[in-house]
Formats: sequence, C-alpha cells, structure tokens
Amino acid sequence: MATEADAARSASTPGWHDIILRSFKRNEIGLVPYVPDRVLTPLIQGLHDDPFFTTFATAREEEAVGILTGAWMGGRRGALLMQTSGFATLPNVLASLVVPCQIPLIMVVSERGTLGEFNYGQSLVCRTMRPVLDALAMEHHTMTRLDELEFTVDRSIKQAVATQAPVALILSPLLTGGKVFA
Repeated sequence: MATEADAARSASTPGWHDIILRSFKRNEIGLVPYVPDRVLTPLIQGLHDDPFFTTFATAREEEAVGILTGAWMGGRRGALLMQTSGFATLPNVLASLVVPCQIPLIMVVSERGTLGEFNYGQSLVCRTMRPVLDALAMEHHTMTRLDELEFTVDRSIKQAVATQAPVALILSPLLTGGKVFA
C-alpha cells in the first residue's frame, strides 16, 4: 500500500513531459509544431501554457518539417512532436531536405505499435522506423526510463545543433504509459 510519503514524493517528481519542456527551454527550443496525439497531450498542454513557446498543430508531419527548416534557416530552434505512424510519411523529406541540408531537426515521437498495440498499421511503422533512421544515418534514442530522460534529451539537442544533424527522440510506452486502449 502506498503511504502518504510515497504520494507526496510522487507528486513532487516531475513527469516526463515536464522534463522535456525544461530541456527545450534550456536549449532554446521555442518553436514546437505538432500533429495532435493523445500520449503527447500533457507535453502539448504544457507548451501551450508557457509563453516561452510558440506551439501549434499542423495537418501533417511534412508541414511541420518545412516550418522548422525555415525557422532554422532564419535563426530559430524548434522541435516536432508526433506519433510513430506520422513517421511513415517522413522518409522522403528527411532524405531529400533535412539530412543533405544539415537541418538539426529535433523529432519527439510517441511510440505506438508495441506493448499491446491493436492497430497492425502502427505495428508495421514501429518495426520499420528505426531501420529507416539507421539507413538515413540519423541519430535516434528510445527513452524508457525517467531517470535517463533529461540527460538524453539535453545532450541529443546539443549534439543535433552542434553537428547540424537531425535526431529522433522516441518515447517508449514504458516511459509515457502509452495510449490507453478501452
């Protein structure tokens, strides 16, 4: 049984979304377009609530990549939020724009297609996402533990900016709790 001390400790521990938001601020990631996603909702809400960020929904992931590419060329840092299935639409724009033009695109991907997934399409994209990232020689990290999240997000952003290379930060359901299936 949880004690009051356990509950207080849990309430004072920042959630995964708070850690990502804090890392974005520290690394001057101020522009955050996203494709709506239930798992990312706490992060999206935190971004909307903080005047430091300019954040808005886009219709497609490729649209957000175009916005972030233009922002980078104009001197502004940003990140894209999406779920695994949205990644399936990106290989062309990554291979033809982001990688060759050395755009340090920060992609935060909520992982679907694993750990009880009911949608076969999600599972297919989940199984092919990492091999596609590898084929494009794109750095990617799958976060499963809260105690490693801040270090990984912070260092990944710093490396992406310093090397002008994109990075995918994949948020495992082990970290976020994933999508709840009714």
